[in-house]
Amino acid sequence: METPEENPQTQERLIGDLRLVIENAQELLKNTDQYTSVLYQNARAKLAMALNAANEELERFEDAQLSRMMEAARLAAESCAGLSGEERVLRAFH
Repeated sequence: METPEENPQTQERLIGDLRLVIENAQELLKNTDQYTSVLYQNARAKLAMALNAANEELERFEDAQLSRMMEAARLAAESCAGLSGEERVLRAFH
């Protein structure tokens, strides 16, 4: 079974989904601040805590994704280090 680290498309989709959930939750918090009952305020506080955790997790995911992309770029550059410009272009077509 593939994990998100093994499938970049899945990871990008998950990050996009998490961003959407965060945006929707932020909008919900913004649109419910006029409700002052204890029940609403408790629910809003729990949602705010969950939103903070989700934002931290999203940042961690994005940092990990960026690190993997940078490592892949570094490895690709190293594999072409001894090639001339023409050889690098021709390699792209093989």
